[in-house]
Amino acid sequence: MKIKLSVVCCLLSAVFIFQPVKQSFAIQNPFASFNNKFGIHILFPEELSKAAELINSSGGDWGYVIIPIQAGDKDIVKWQQFMDSAKQNHIIPILRLATEGDYFNTKVWRKPKETDIVDFANFLNSLDWPVKNKYIVVFNEVNRGDEWGGSVNSVEYANLLAYAINVFKSKNQDFFMISSGLDNAAPQAPPQFKNEYIYLKEMNDAVPGIFNQIDGLSSHSYPNPAFSAPPSLSGKMGIDSFTYERALIRTMSAKNLPVFITETGWSTDAISPDTQAIYYQEAFRDAWSDTGIVAITPFLLKANGSFSEFSFLDEDGKPTAQYQMIKSLPKIHGLPVLNQKPPKLLRQQKNILGFYAGEQNIAVAQASTYRNFSTNNKELKKFSLTNIAMATFRWLITN
Repeated sequence: MKIKLSVVCCLLSAVFIFQPVKQSFAIQNPFASFNNKFGIHILFPEELSKAAELINSSGGDWGYVIIPIQAGDKDIVKWQQFMDSAKQNHIIPILRLATEGDYFNTKVWRKPKETDIVDFANFLNSLDWPVKNKYIVVFNEVNRGDEWGGSVNSVEYANLLAYAINVFKSKNQDFFMISSGLDNAAPQAPPQFKNEYIYLKEMNDAVPGIFNQIDGLSSHSYPNPAFSAPPSLSGKMGIDSFTYERALIRTMSAKNLPVFITETGWSTDAISPDTQAIYYQEAFRDAWSDTGIVAITPFLLKANGSFSEFSFLDEDGKPTAQYQMIKSLPKIHGLPVLNQKPPKLLRQQKNILGFYAGEQNIAVAQASTYRNFSTNNKELKKFSLTNIAMATFRWLITN
C-alpha cells in the first residue's frame, strides 16, 4: 500500500508541475480593425437571424446585438446555442446583466447582490463566445429607482460595478466591462430618480477612479423629451447626450472610453413612421458619425406586447419604415478578432450536451437527448499526465 501511495504522490506532483500555465489575455481595442457599428437591441436569442438581416446588410458584416440576461436564466444549452448562432450569423454579442422583478414589489427590479455578480461571471465564462471581446453591460438605467430595488443609490452601484470588474476580470481578462446606460431624461428627484450627471459625479466620489476601471461607456442617447426630438436638436437629453456624458467622465478619468449607444430610438406615439425613418438617417449621418462610437443598438427589433412604438418589426413581423431605412444605409465589413478555440474541457462539455463544434464552422447548437460520449472517451485515451493520474486512481480502487 505504501508503494501505491508513493506512486500516486509522484504522479500528482508531476501533473501540477507540468500542467501548462493558464494563459492571460486582455481585451482587444474594437477600433484596431474594421468595425461595423450598426446594431440592434433584442429580447430573445431566437431573434438573431432576423437581426443579422438588418445589421449586416448593405455591405456590413459582424454588427452588434445587445440582449439582457436575467439572474435566474442560466440555461447553458440555451445560451451556448445563442453564442454559436451569433458566430454563424456574424454577430458580436453584448450581454446586459439583469435581475428580475422584486419578490415583494414586482413594479421594480430586484437590487443585485455580489452573489449575482459571481454567478454571472462563472456562468458567462463557461460559454464559448464568438469573438475575443466578451462585452458585458453591468445592469440598466441605475439612476432610476425602479431599476434598483425602488430607491436609486449611486454609492451602491459604484461599489458593485468595481466589484463586478474585479470578479469578471479574475475569471477572464477578455471580459470587456461597460457601465450601465443611464436615463438621460431622469430628473433630480431621489429616491425615484437622479439626474445622470449628478449620478456620475457621485459614482466617482464613492469609488475614486471608477471610470479608469471600466472598458467602455454605455449611453442611452434617446431623443428626449418624449422620444420625439429631432436629431438636429443637440443637448444633454438628446441623441448626442453621449458627448456630454463622455466629456464629464473625461474630467474624472485618464481613459478615453469608447462609447456604446445601447439604447436609443424615436416613438411613433409622437412622430410618424416616415419621420422616424428620416430621423434615423440624419442621426447616423451627423450625431452618430462620431469616431468614438463602437456600436449603436437602437431599441427594439421586435416588441413583445410593450414598446411597439419603437419596434423595427410590426406585430406581423414585417419591416417598418425605420427598418428599411437602417437596412439601406451603407455599412462596414467588420473584422473583429475571433475567439480562440475553446479549451478541451469546454469542447468535451459541448459534445456531452449534444453540440457540434467543427474546426472551420460552428453550426447552430442543437440540444439533444442522446448524449454521445464517444468523443469524450477518445479524449481520455490520449496520452497526458492527467489521464495517467486518473488511470492510477482506478488501479488503486480496483486492486
